Amino acid sequence: MKEIRKKIVADESNMRPIAVQIDYEDWQEIERQLGAVTRGKDIDLSKYAGKIHLTEDPLVYQKRIRSEWQ
Repeated sequence: MKEIRKKIVADESNMRPIAVQIDYEDWQEIERQLGAVTRGKDIDLSKYAGKIHLTEDPLVYQKRIRSEWQ
């Protein structure tokens, strides 16, 4: 794997890292490699249909859980 030259940008007040800068050419190479991975063959998700069985309606569950936050 190619070594990527990077510059870490830190907050002046406490020197905590807040960003990382890389050369545009390195960014393009990363994007190309990520694109190659995601452009693979399509995955057939239908084989997973019906594999989980819920005991509660998802919207009811969501409302119940969110009400606990208040």
